[in-house]
Amino acid sequence: MSRPFDVITMGRIGVDIYPLQTGVPLPQVETFGKYLGGTATNVAVAAARLGHRSAVISRTGADPFGEYVHQALRGFDVDDRWVSAVEQYPTPVTFCEVFPPDDFPLYFYRQPKAPDLEIRADELDLGAIAETRIFWMTGTGLAEEPSRSATLAALRHRAKRGTTVFDLDWRPMFWPDHGEARHWYREALPHVTVAVGNLDEVERAVGSRDPEKAAELLLDAGVELAVVKQGPAGVLARTRDAEVVAPPVPVDVVNGLGAGDAFGGALCHGLLAGWDLERTMRFANAAGALVASRLACSSAMPYEHEVEDLLSPNSDRRAHSA
Repeated sequence: MSRPFDVITMGRIGVDIYPLQTGVPLPQVETFGKYLGGTATNVAVAAARLGHRSAVISRTGADPFGEYVHQALRGFDVDDRWVSAVEQYPTPVTFCEVFPPDDFPLYFYRQPKAPDLEIRADELDLGAIAETRIFWMTGTGLAEEPSRSATLAALRHRAKRGTTVFDLDWRPMFWPDHGEARHWYREALPHVTVAVGNLDEVERAVGSRDPEKAAELLLDAGVELAVVKQGPAGVLARTRDAEVVAPPVPVDVVNGLGAGDAFGGALCHGLLAGWDLERTMRFANAAGALVASRLACSSAMPYEHEVEDLLSPNSDRRAHSA
């Protein structure tokens, strides 16, 4: 590797099959679009769109959708060297329904097991994980073995070099035993510098959905920056020395599903640039808002000039779908 990556993410990958009609129940939808998907993957795409050298660690099936994933990653300038095929499991697909402004049911097809849960510790490029400027992992990676052991091995080897982000990513349908989740979240937290989650996710991780209390508990667990997404109340970001509450950016919502991943890529952008906390949160909120105003996730990730335009005093503060 000629130089370290700016961002390496590790976790879910797959194909999003999204209806091209909004406000229509899935049984009545007639046409769909096919997009690259998966939280960790979308964050890598978002970071690449913002000018960073990014890669993703994941697994696909040995099937045509797996081939599509590689083609899409390369099209987004995301390095796919650590995305390999698992023969026995199909590439996951995810359907959604689109009922703006706030109802977007998801239907995950990850049975009998998703290939991204088959990442193994002995397959990891630990040198690259140690050297990347930001390493981003997710709660889903802790849900099952061997992905759980691989994720923890990556964190231990990383040893808090640079910035290590834990996207809490609580998806109860992915956990065979919900009661185990907090234990494994607590195992991971001491090894990361940043934790990001919504109210449900921080409650799963530290037992409180009060934003201030949850942020305090995350800091007590060893993180340096706690980011708590509060929906209409904005985003609370807290370190030991500073606290910012950034309001949401109003847009005409088309599909809210990719907003959090755009926020994640933009958070990486701000951290890599060395911005202060307020500027980083405002930029990340605006990036998320732009994707919420668009149908897709990966292909909807914004460029820096689009985010800056939305934040401009001359903006009418309403993004339009693309």
